[in-house]
Amino acid sequence: MEPKHAVLQKVRNGKRTYGVTPHIPGGFITSKQLIKIAEVAQKYKGILKMTSGQRIAILGLDADDVSKVWEELGMEPAVKSLNSVKNVHMCPAAFCKRAKQNSLQIGMILDKRYHGMQMPCRTKIGVAGCKNACTSVYSRDLGVIGHIDGYMIVAGGSGGFTPRVADIIADNLTQDQVFTLVDNLMEYYKANGNMGEKLGDFILRIGLVKFKTDILLTCNI
Repeated sequence: MEPKHAVLQKVRNGKRTYGVTPHIPGGFITSKQLIKIAEVAQKYKGILKMTSGQRIAILGLDADDVSKVWEELGMEPAVKSLNSVKNVHMCPAAFCKRAKQNSLQIGMILDKRYHGMQMPCRTKIGVAGCKNACTSVYSRDLGVIGHIDGYMIVAGGSGGFTPRVADIIADNLTQDQVFTLVDNLMEYYKANGNMGEKLGDFILRIGLVKFKTDILLTCNI
């Protein structure tokens, strides 16, 4: 039986090793948490890896040690299940001279609302404080981009084997309108998307016009 909340990393000479990744919203971590991760990794002879998802993974763990590692870390797993919201990738807007909006606040709220939520397919969210979109927002399933006049919502982006640039759903939104629209979008996708169907594929299947019309219908935008 595979250990819970762990990913198989290697099978070498019959020995299986695993990696675990704690949830670190936006990549912001306290010094106490950082020390704890380092201590646990050292105790169980793990290797630390900075990931592209603003996290710290502990690799090279024995299967029998995984549950002990999670217990000692006292942190939530970054990925709770396959078809879920995996992370909200955020730029450090509050600490960046280029930011036009403090999108970090929106990112943290979205993370609390949606991280780990069951979806038709794995879902990634990107948030950026300016149109440089340094968190690869246009290749995320859902994106929020801040600019001088408010926020833009994009959806349906994807990387990997079938790259797709996200479509613009709405622009010049207030912060409250962002939350209303994102709530509508996520519930609509959950209710109508097929199991295993990425958000971008869902939009292609039903058509962008219908998707936008249905999403915006009850938003008063």
